[in-house]
Amino acid sequence: MSDDEADPELLALLRKSLGLGSGPANPRTAETKVLENAQHVFDNAIDVALSPIKTKEAAETIWRLMQKKEYSTETWSDHELHPQAKDEGTVAFIFTMDLLNFSFWSELPEAERFAIDYRGRRWTGYWSLVAALQRALDEGIPITDPEFWVNEEACPDEKLQHVFRSATEEPIPLFRERVDCLREAGRVLCKDFEGSFLNCIYNANYSAAALVNILAESFSCFRDESSFHGRRVRLYKRAQILVADLWACFNGESFGEFHDIEKITMFADYRIPQILHQLGCLVYSPPLTSHIRDLKPLPHGSTWEVELRATSIWCVELIRREIEQKHPGSQFRTTRQGSMDKSNTLSPEDDPARKCSTQKHFKQKSVQEHKTSSVNAVLIDFFLYDTMKEIEADGQESIPHHRTRSIWY
Repeated sequence: MSDDEADPELLALLRKSLGLGSGPANPRTAETKVLENAQHVFDNAIDVALSPIKTKEAAETIWRLMQKKEYSTETWSDHELHPQAKDEGTVAFIFTMDLLNFSFWSELPEAERFAIDYRGRRWTGYWSLVAALQRALDEGIPITDPEFWVNEEACPDEKLQHVFRSATEEPIPLFRERVDCLREAGRVLCKDFEGSFLNCIYNANYSAAALVNILAESFSCFRDESSFHGRRVRLYKRAQILVADLWACFNGESFGEFHDIEKITMFADYRIPQILHQLGCLVYSPPLTSHIRDLKPLPHGSTWEVELRATSIWCVELIRREIEQKHPGSQFRTTRQGSMDKSNTLSPEDDPARKCSTQKHFKQKSVQEHKTSSVNAVLIDFFLYDTMKEIEADGQESIPHHRTRSIWY
């Protein structure tokens, strides 16, 4: 940063101290209604149920393993593909990343699925998106700039095809939908937020719930809602994970300082229902079980799909409450110093889910902790997601994930 540039963290603190922004002054006043809607679906679900006993057992297992592994949000930045800087550029990167963070599953073998070659490695799944964005920035393409997205002369579809070019014959899924998301988000940011997602954060007054609501209200591509027996149900997966990624990246400080992070639920996708079923928490009806095992598509907005996603949200909330009740005052570390301590690695026999991964969000670490956070749905979701990816990589999954191709997850 040059002497002429303003310190973004100082600006953020100044705006915050002056009360700038159109969001609620008190973060406690904002509600997403995601949890409330999820409970309604659970209460009326027919084909997806919960096992109270298994849910309590899972809560104890999750708490014990997260304590033993000493998970940390600070390691979000430890992965070589995630941004290392803590500045406005990283905020723009995270917004772009979660704007496009959906639908990477493939029916093709691993060697044939959509992948990105970058930094001497081949990346698939979520990491293929992050690699594609980093590769574009390395090539001088301003892929995180909203003004670039709306300038179809500078950013034609062909340029975006180049950005997401695959190392295999399979193209990135839902390419057209991803382009539409970029164009729409660019128009909204340029028209209503002075071309910067930072202004969404300022308008939310650092409320996680308020920011989720701003995303859902202002951007149709974040408005993850379905109808369940005539009632609107809010699930808001990508809007919530965007807030969670900011919180994790900035360790609950600066642009990630959300004092109501506990209002964020788990992120309703296809991985968390899979791991909750693996743990025995979710129970499916025979028709739904057969449908998923046969790898049949499950349309977005269908009753089965809404029940799967919403019941998963409610199940994680019950897990969180069980941990809070059995271990009052439980806290998980959110920042750390030191390197990975391999002496803390669990053997497969220590873990009923076989073994736990730190594939995307966290990894084990050593001493000198600085901050703690009460257990919340974000930490539990990250833990479950990474665990499921590891189990699947080892071929130990008890059921496939459900197949829904959509922009919502």
